[in-house]
Amino acid sequence: MLEVLRRVVQEVNGAADFFEALHIIVTRVKAALDIDVCSIYLKSPSSGRLVLMASEGLHAEAVGQVEMDPSEGLVGLVASRAEPVNLDSAQDHPRFRYFPETGEERFLAFLGVPIIHQRSLLGVLVVQQREARRFDDEHVSFLITLAAQLAGAIAYAEFNDEISSETPLIGHQNVEATGIAGSPGVAIGRAVVAYRLADLDSIPDREGAGPDTELAHFRQAVSDTREEIEDLKQRMGEALGPDEQVLFDAYLMLLGSDSLVHKTEGRISAGQWAPAALRDTVRESVRVFEDMEDPYLRERAADVRDLGRRVLSHLLPADRSQDEFPEGGILVGDDLTASHLAEVPIERLGAIVSAQGTGSSHIAILARALNVPAVMGVSDLPVGRLEEREILVDGYRGRLFVNPNAELRAEFERLVREERELAEDLRALAKDPAATRDGHPVPVLANSGLLADIKPSLESGAEGVGLYRTEVPFMIRDRFPGEEEQVRLYEQILASFDPMPVTLRTLDIGGDKALPYFPVQEDNPFLGWRGIRISLDHPEIFLTQLRAMLRASREHDNLQILFPMISALDELKGAMTLLNRAREELLDEGYRIPMPKIGVMVEVPAAVYLAETLARRVDFLSVGTNDLVQYLLAVDRNNARVANLYDTLHPACIHALESITEGAHRAGKPVSVCGEMAADPAAVILLLGMGIDSLSVSVSAIPRIKWVIRSFSTDRAEALLAQCRLLENPEQTRSLLNNALVQAGLGGLVRAGKT
Repeated sequence: MLEVLRRVVQEVNGAADFFEALHIIVTRVKAALDIDVCSIYLKSPSSGRLVLMASEGLHAEAVGQVEMDPSEGLVGLVASRAEPVNLDSAQDHPRFRYFPETGEERFLAFLGVPIIHQRSLLGVLVVQQREARRFDDEHVSFLITLAAQLAGAIAYAEFNDEISSETPLIGHQNVEATGIAGSPGVAIGRAVVAYRLADLDSIPDREGAGPDTELAHFRQAVSDTREEIEDLKQRMGEALGPDEQVLFDAYLMLLGSDSLVHKTEGRISAGQWAPAALRDTVRESVRVFEDMEDPYLRERAADVRDLGRRVLSHLLPADRSQDEFPEGGILVGDDLTASHLAEVPIERLGAIVSAQGTGSSHIAILARALNVPAVMGVSDLPVGRLEEREILVDGYRGRLFVNPNAELRAEFERLVREERELAEDLRALAKDPAATRDGHPVPVLANSGLLADIKPSLESGAEGVGLYRTEVPFMIRDRFPGEEEQVRLYEQILASFDPMPVTLRTLDIGGDKALPYFPVQEDNPFLGWRGIRISLDHPEIFLTQLRAMLRASREHDNLQILFPMISALDELKGAMTLLNRAREELLDEGYRIPMPKIGVMVEVPAAVYLAETLARRVDFLSVGTNDLVQYLLAVDRNNARVANLYDTLHPACIHALESITEGAHRAGKPVSVCGEMAADPAAVILLLGMGIDSLSVSVSAIPRIKWVIRSFSTDRAEALLAQCRLLENPEQTRSLLNNALVQAGLGGLVRAGKT
């Protein structure tokens, strides 16, 4: 059964369209279980009714015609209970409803299992048999497992079908997809799909240059590939025996076969873009090989993939021209990275949409720094079908709409105008320092990791740098930067902001931040070797960085050093020992080095309970809410499946932040918040009520956070915090705080429910 399950899932994932996927399911299940009927009923998004969408065994004319409410029939019973129903005689059950057009009166035995995706019911998978019998446990288990595995593929295929028509006018309009809010803002634009060179699966559908031109490109790519393989065969001739050289002959045979070249040419002649035609032909050939019983022949699927990638590498240009990117284009991809952004002219970028990732992914952080709307983790997004489609992006609620109608488009155009006007109004206020209505100053500083952020930070009214991520310069190099390199880098930052404070966080790698030249392979990286743990285990790296920071500060008195991932007092003592050693070395070398202020980053639960103890030994605490929240809630913020559980307004997070603030203040030390929570207008009200001393946010968020601070008095913030302490879930808390923002005249910062 396991092999049958694997093949069904594989075929469905490779189906050309939605209806083919459903047909594959019902035919394969009927054959695998040797039963009389297999059917799929899906829930209509518009009516909520269950519609018969595919069947092998019932009358074909009933498909698409039979439908029922979840409150009626046995199929409705499965849907409403969200659990299997197994009956030896369906007609005897009080919920049985007869549909004469199906011809199902011939079948007595009934087994239905729900199809559930991300907690939502998609439909019901049903099998039936003529004789009265209860399906055995093996059948029930198989169907439950199959339904669970196919749920994502069905959701993907359904959405794919909604946007796959050639023009929006004859296809579905306002096709909505939901992901995770990555960066606030709204945008309208044409999709540009980011694909990886020589990666067939990432190739999008797009309009080609015409069949004749595309055929010429493809035939040239095949010719170039043939020359490449013949050259490889010749160069490897001395090292390989005759038997091994047969592999190259097999590749050359495939290049002349109907299954690869001629079918691709047929697709191109029918109007497909050459890379997409090659993609579909390779997928079809791979499925044929993978369905074969012979293990040796099944392995040939890998050869077809490899050959397809070789042809593709000759078919595509070495890189994509930035001139191809349209004004206001929406960059769309399966798993967007910083390198994809580097290929795009930022001034033309309208928004970012990624099928993977969350609001805390690096690409989302970059989007916020660039003030570009982003939606992450749209797991069922058929990326390849979106090229040049018009898309509306709502970065506030993590939604996007494909093929919008005129009414929805007009609404988004209004929101875009409001966004632009709000940004202009805030820009005029940005230079003024932030203080509450009763005159309590709350400095707003910038989070940064690139030298390019310096000028925007200063122009945005940043009152210093609250968090400089020193690992970013390490991540964009192919080796550890030397001491002199680091000195020059840190000196530029300190000089640019002098006399305002600049907080340099020591190297924080591991977890989701890997260095290509220092790989850390772990089963559970977020609970593993990362942050200060790596620095203490490699004092040669740590001391070089500390010396560079101290040397960079010799003509400036604004350096602050922040130690990440501290979970025990011994770690802080170890870091301080090495810092003192680095300073003593420099003093011995004749440098005059002032002792900088030292801080500890509170981002693990252990540090919450040690807040006062740690604060007594340093100059300040800085709360990294991104990691702290994920550790408190046991939610991996980079996992789209559980990212909806990640909420900074969870009661546990609020209590933890209060505990940290109280501990730091008992020790007479200030505390700042430098995570993404500090950029959330609603959360800022609570932070003001707690008495947080400063905030550090992405450059684009500085003006609006200053606006929030100036709009509330300390007493008002404390009163709202007291109300929130009585609430039991994050939704209630956010609703209360959003209402407070509206009452304070900050409705422009509250987008939930507006689009």
